[in-house]
Amino acid sequence: MRVNKGRAKPATRLQLGDMIRIPPLRTASKNEPMRLSPQMRCLDTQILLEDSSLLILNKPCGIAVHGGSGISGGVIEALRIIRPDYGFLELAHRLDKDTSGCLVLAKTRQVLLHFQNQLRSGQVKKHYSALVAGVWRGGTKNIDVPLERAQGQTSRDSLSIFRPVEIFAPADVSLMDIHLVTGRMHQARKHASLSGHPVLGDKKYGDKEAHAKTRQAGLKRLFLHAHSLQFAHPGNGKTIMVEAPLPDDLTTVLNQLRHSPSLIAKTNI
Repeated sequence: MRVNKGRAKPATRLQLGDMIRIPPLRTASKNEPMRLSPQMRCLDTQILLEDSSLLILNKPCGIAVHGGSGISGGVIEALRIIRPDYGFLELAHRLDKDTSGCLVLAKTRQVLLHFQNQLRSGQVKKHYSALVAGVWRGGTKNIDVPLERAQGQTSRDSLSIFRPVEIFAPADVSLMDIHLVTGRMHQARKHASLSGHPVLGDKKYGDKEAHAKTRQAGLKRLFLHAHSLQFAHPGNGKTIMVEAPLPDDLTTVLNQLRHSPSLIAKTNI
């Protein structure tokens, strides 16, 4: 649903004069099972950590976290089919469809609320790997620019810390570590674009010309990967640190940039 042309959130409260849009809905038969793609069927092989409280998945690119407009189902629906014994299973946060990496799911409502409280208070450390356009200069920088939830809505404080990892000067691109201190919609992508270094492969906030240059290195998707999460375990309070390895397709791009003299020369930080 959309309210005043923006996506409605669970906490949205309607005001007099709001414009509400309910998209056309197709009601599936109760006996009609969700069709799982081959990629969805393999989701349980992408589990990074699992216990009685939570499950952390290395979400592949191209799979939405849940069904929605034009999408019959995503990670949460697929896992409920693959693992019917879970009982309660809910997404603890979100990743964009084209973003890969660490995704947390809660197995109890108490764990869900505890993790989300940590998110709101900034206690969850989220780091992303991103290949961005341009040669990054000046070392680590804070991008502290308020962001809107949706067009026309009030902006909220948003902070991302960008740290250069590797510079590919001849290709005019840079590999960055992005620490999201806050968690706004599309925050990493928006802040990268606002910094003048949009994430390569980003069709909404990106630079088409810059992305075209890196296609020579085989980049065919958004180069954004949630590579690590650190937080206090909702059950015992112990620090949990989980890392998701960079997918093969993104690793191939970096190797091509590093080892093809005809295409690129590497400059280390």
